Amino acid sequence: MPVRSLFASLVYQEPLGDDDLIGELEASCLQLAEDDLAGRRWCKANGYRGYTSYASLDDLAVRDPAFADLKRLLDRHVARFAEACAFDLAGRKLKLDSLWVNVLDGKGGHSGHIHPHSVVSGTLYVALPAGSRGLKLEDPRLAMMMAAPTRRLDAPEHLQPFVEVSPEPGTVLLWESWLRHEVPPGEAKAKRVSVSFNYRW
Repeated sequence: MPVRSLFASLVYQEPLGDDDLIGELEASCLQLAEDDLAGRRWCKANGYRGYTSYASLDDLAVRDPAFADLKRLLDRHVARFAEACAFDLAGRKLKLDSLWVNVLDGKGGHSGHIHPHSVVSGTLYVALPAGSRGLKLEDPRLAMMMAAPTRRLDAPEHLQPFVEVSPEPGTVLLWESWLRHEVPPGEAKAKRVSVSFNYRW
């Protein structure tokens, strides 16, 4: 067929590479959710269903050795993704800019958003209990499709307007930071734990 795909939106999905570290990170994330009073106050004031360290802690890789180990592993994953994206980094490397914990209650989610001022964003999935939702990615062309008809339910993944990725715990997902994404509210009875991050150039 004389049709080709152009302007790909790449998403990287790979196991972190250290199963023992996932358990350590889960314990650290849950402890932070208990101890970080400033973060809990922010979550309450902003209607966040659970806990995030996004607005309260910016030194996790210094504060906790498990996060320092995580950073070293993420650096490698992000370098591989940057190569797959054919980024011309002029001899430099992408650098971790921010890293934060998310502990959502069973029905919690995040509305659609992007991550300005960064190049690559990602999430490490630590705990995804039954009923949790994954990451819902939006076709970046969606707002410009104007009078286009909807896609059939059986359309290939690369033609769908939304794709939800539901990875196993221990999985790293990476995407370019301009790609709009969300976490739809879930129906889980246990906590959904993840660590999100941004890399800049």
